[in-house]
Amino acid sequence: MEARRLLIRGIVQGVGFRPFVYQLARRLGLAGEVANTSEGVVVHLEGERAALDAFAVALHREKPPLARITGIETETAEVRRVADFNIRTSRRSGSRATLISPDMAVCHRCLAELFDPADRRFGYPFINCTHCGPRYTIIDDVPYDRPHTSMRHFTMCPECQAEYDDPADRRFHAQPNACPVCGPQVTLCTADGRPVAVKEPIAETAIRLKSGRIAAVKGLGGFHLAVDALNPEAVQRLRRRKRREEKPFALMVPDLAAARRLVLLDPATEELLASPRCPIVLAPRRPGNPVAPEVAPHNRYFGILLPYTPLHHLLLRQGFQALVMTSGNLSDEPICIDNAEALARLGGVADDFLIHDRDIYLRSDDSIVRRAAGATRFIRRSRGYVPEPIALRDRLPPVLACGAGLKNTVCLTRGAEAFVSQHIGDLENLAAYRFLEKTVAHLERILDVPPQIVAHDLHPDYLSTRYALGRQNARRIAVQHHHAHIVSVLAEHGLHGPVIGLALDGTGYGSDGAVWGGEVLVAEAGRFTRAAHLAYVPMPGGAAAIREPWRMAAAHLDDAFGDGWRRLDLPLFEAVPVERLELAAKMARSGVNAPPTSSLGRLFDAVAALCGLRARVHYEGQAAMELEMAVDPAAEECYPYRVAPGEPLTVATAPMIRAVAADLEAGVPASVVAGRFHRTLVALFVDLCRRVRRRTGLEQVALSGGVFQNVILLEGMIQALKGEGFQVYSPEQVPANDGGISLGQAVAAAAMAEV
Repeated sequence: MEARRLLIRGIVQGVGFRPFVYQLARRLGLAGEVANTSEGVVVHLEGERAALDAFAVALHREKPPLARITGIETETAEVRRVADFNIRTSRRSGSRATLISPDMAVCHRCLAELFDPADRRFGYPFINCTHCGPRYTIIDDVPYDRPHTSMRHFTMCPECQAEYDDPADRRFHAQPNACPVCGPQVTLCTADGRPVAVKEPIAETAIRLKSGRIAAVKGLGGFHLAVDALNPEAVQRLRRRKRREEKPFALMVPDLAAARRLVLLDPATEELLASPRCPIVLAPRRPGNPVAPEVAPHNRYFGILLPYTPLHHLLLRQGFQALVMTSGNLSDEPICIDNAEALARLGGVADDFLIHDRDIYLRSDDSIVRRAAGATRFIRRSRGYVPEPIALRDRLPPVLACGAGLKNTVCLTRGAEAFVSQHIGDLENLAAYRFLEKTVAHLERILDVPPQIVAHDLHPDYLSTRYALGRQNARRIAVQHHHAHIVSVLAEHGLHGPVIGLALDGTGYGSDGAVWGGEVLVAEAGRFTRAAHLAYVPMPGGAAAIREPWRMAAAHLDDAFGDGWRRLDLPLFEAVPVERLELAAKMARSGVNAPPTSSLGRLFDAVAALCGLRARVHYEGQAAMELEMAVDPAAEECYPYRVAPGEPLTVATAPMIRAVAADLEAGVPASVVAGRFHRTLVALFVDLCRRVRRRTGLEQVALSGGVFQNVILLEGMIQALKGEGFQVYSPEQVPANDGGISLGQAVAAAAMAEV
């Protein structure tokens, strides 16, 4: 007889791992015990060597569906000659190495019970088990036990307690376990907080939604605002009240069959849509779909998701083809998670509030993904994925990276793992800043990691930078924005570099104080050089040029034609008076309130405005997105550009702008101009990569930055670069946009600290 002690790390708590170990050990005739600790799951095993070896193999092969094993430490132990195998109560240990599962969609077995009239949880909107339900959003400490969750306020009834205590039951130690007798309850309230006296609050909410009303619905990671997606007046009313003029809304549909009626789905996208993580998935609209046009104006795609809580399923089964399910907030604010907060902040938006009494400890927006270039691409990584870590190639000192100013996330490293937070959002108000503070505190507590290094962006006015500079007892290191973009790709792909990095986005504070965004870098984790970039063009009005793309069009026209642009006949002139364009051009020439930019995002804005597609935007990236949506894929020609020698190389865009203007004057459709523009960008940056390769010998190219959310550009660039013999790496585990910046900051700062 032998004995072994196993310390199993990973997502092994709250996912049915201990009952799995219990049943496996008993099946193999092994004695011992299993317990949760702050470090992970500890197993003591006694038995014959063959059975112990079989246990080790089955541990990986048969683990529960939500479990993820990241490491196992095995050592010989003293034989205690115990007679049976038991599950022990959780205990704290010196360090906290355990991982917490993300929140997961309700599983098929719970759904079957939810709609089974003979089941005691029939119609109960909080049904769950160890294979599904809330995790990260209801926990405030580890180990993951009921007293450390928002379920500690609910005492289990005898039947629920019996399930919880039975190792053979799939609800064994399911911390949110509850039923209609002992668990959370749903209430329908009016906008002023008065409960509506109805027996079936979910059914009553459905009736009100069908009449065109707006409902605030409390979910897993926060509130949604819901309306009937087939009701144009209701959708438009929601836009007015939420102050969200044109940004697309997400759609929740009852099932895959309903999704297929609204969007075009390939097998990979269907699998993603139906996964337990249940993200919002971008998919092409199906022609002739019945959804109100106001849901996603000027967009070829819908963001669509399936119900992921029992409450969602019960609501969608009330006869809806689709509901708008958008974040429960006013524009630019964090989503509401507390009932009183929702009533206070959303009382002027929602007519009705479908609330419940299970607290949400940490807000977490829906994740947004799409399939592109053969992989899943994040636009927002949040619920369903956080707090799963990104595996790193090397162990790092503890680093807290504070992220960017927009689409903010933070990242905390522990050993060879990087924990990128849920989406925090745009840090443009006090509420968002408080959310940043709370998220950092939560990560530091559950990971038990006091950071030695605090990384931040170079931009001195970002609230994330100010937060970092206010931290004490840690070394503070600034990381250039586009360097962080490229290092995020190195980090997730386990590369050291150097690589050729294409960092293409809208805005990033450059080392020279200019606004960068069309960058070709030679980068490794701890340093970079600027190999090439788009030539600087002024941004008339500074940040106003981001909101009003016509300003960038005026600057580019002035750069390309001088005073001669006034003699042109362009679609832009129908949307913006020439006098305003002249004023912007004069501002650009003077350099007053017109910072220089090399941003590719701003070049997209200029071309979209020149084409007459978008002179003013209502949300970030709108002009660039609509230019992508306008592309005629049959357009084959490229526009000219000029590369000036030097270190770095600079790319003059004036020849491109002159050619765009000539096409538009000749009556070439905007769709063809958009197609040629995209082809030109692919040709241009592949050309720059070839030039850098000749000088450096580098064969690896990393792509990052918000511009690579453009599928045409991403897929075109990957295909063309591979055709030239390059090895191409792009973001797959974090967003290409600024949501991935914190990962790059963390790894870059750790490398810079060693220099």
